[in-house]
Amino acid sequence: MKQIKIILFALLLTGLLSVNTNAQKYGIYSKTLDNGLDVIVIHNPAVPLITVEMDVKNGSYTESPEYDGLSHLYEHMFFKANKTIPNQKRYMERLNELGASWNGSTSQERVNYFFTVPKDSVKPAMVFMYNAITGPLFKQKELVNERPVVTGEYDRNESNPFFHLVRAVDKKVWWKYYSRKNVIGSRKIIMTATTKKMQTVQDRFYIPNNSALILSGDITPEYGFKLAEKVFSKWKRGKDPFSYLKIPKHPPIKKTETVVVVKPINFVGMYIVWQGPNVSEDPKATYAADVLSFILGQKTSKFYKNIVESGLAYGINFGYNTLNHGAPISIFAQTSPKNFKKVEKAIYGEIKKMTSKNYYTDEQLESAKTILAIDDQYGRERPSQFVHTVGYWWAISGLDYYLNYVDNLKKVTREDINNYLNKYVIGKKHVEGVLVSPKVKTKLGL
Repeated sequence: MKQIKIILFALLLTGLLSVNTNAQKYGIYSKTLDNGLDVIVIHNPAVPLITVEMDVKNGSYTESPEYDGLSHLYEHMFFKANKTIPNQKRYMERLNELGASWNGSTSQERVNYFFTVPKDSVKPAMVFMYNAITGPLFKQKELVNERPVVTGEYDRNESNPFFHLVRAVDKKVWWKYYSRKNVIGSRKIIMTATTKKMQTVQDRFYIPNNSALILSGDITPEYGFKLAEKVFSKWKRGKDPFSYLKIPKHPPIKKTETVVVVKPINFVGMYIVWQGPNVSEDPKATYAADVLSFILGQKTSKFYKNIVESGLAYGINFGYNTLNHGAPISIFAQTSPKNFKKVEKAIYGEIKKMTSKNYYTDEQLESAKTILAIDDQYGRERPSQFVHTVGYWWAISGLDYYLNYVDNLKKVTREDINNYLNKYVIGKKHVEGVLVSPKVKTKLGL
C-alpha cells in the first residue's frame, strides 16, 4: 500500500445518523448531498487551520490513447482562469488574499486539489473552490502557455535513468492499455491538446456525483455540512461517467521476459513486476500484501539479510501498490555489475522460500501488524496531510475498505500471506527490467 491509512466516519443519509464506533472515536464524518457530492469532515481543532480539498475519480486509468496525459494537464489548468477569475495572475492574487497554501496532484486513479486556509477564511475558500471546479475556461492562450510547463516535468523525468527503466517494464506489464497507467502522459497529446478536449474531460468527470469535498481541521461536521450545502448544492449532477465509459481490465502479462535499458550509469538497476490483486476484486489479499511487504522491508528479515546484508546488493525493496485497476507487485534493487547474476538468482531463490514456515517468525508477523497500525495512527495527526490520504482512498476503494482496514490487517495469518504469494507471485508471469551501461550490457551478455 502506497499510503497505509484508515478513514473513520459517520454516515448521515436521509436525515438519519448511522454511527460507527471508529467514527465516534476519531471524529470523521461523511454526508452525501442530493446532487451526489460526497462531503467528508475531519474534525481536528489542534490548530486554527482548515484544508478544503476536492477529489475527483479521474486520472490515467480513465485515459484512452487520444487523452493520454490530459488528466495531468487538466490539473495544471485548474489553477487558471474561470468564470469568476479572469486569468492566472488574479487567481494567485486571490489565493494570497485568502492566506492559502495550495496544490494539486494527479495519480493513476485520483486527481485532487486543495487550499489550506485560516479557519476564518473557510467560507470564501469553499466559494473559490466551487468556482474553480465548476467553471474553468481553458483559455487558448493559457493552455498554450501551460503545455511546455507540463512537458518540462516530462523532461525532468527523462533525465532520470530509472524513469526509462520503469517505463520500459510497465509497457510490458500493462501492454494492452498502457495509456491508462501513464500518469505523466504522451508528449504529443499534451502539446496538441485543445480547449474542446479539456472541456470533454470536464464534462465527463468533474461532476458532483464523481467527486468528494473534504474539510479537514478546525471545523465541526455541522458547520462543514452546512457550508457545503450552501455553496455546492447548486452544482448539477451529471451522468455517471463509468456507466458509459468502459474502463477495460488489463489482460495478464503475455510472458515472463527481461527488458534491458541502456544508460550511462555505473551500477545495475533491477525492476521486477507482477500483476497483483485489485482492491475491489480481492481485498483480503491486499491486507496480506501490506503485511508481507513490511516484514520483508525490515533489516531483520531473511530477505534483506540474504540480499543486502550479505553484500550482494546495495539496496532492495519489495512492495505492493493498492489500486483498483491494475495493482503492481514490484521489486527494486541496485547492485554492482559483478554481482548482478548473483543478485538475480538470490531474489528468485528467496521468493521460493517465502511460504516456508521458518522464513519469518510469528513475532515478526505480529510486530508487522502492530507497527502498521501505529503508523496509521500517526498519519492522522496532521489534518492538512491526512486529508490527502482520505481523498486518495475515497477514490481508490471507497470508504468502507478503509473504515475497516486496521481491523482486517490484524486478522492476517501466515496462510493468507501464502495464498497471496501463490496466487500472484510464485511461478507467475512477470517482467524483469535491467538498467545497465552499454559496456556492462555487452559484458553480461544481455
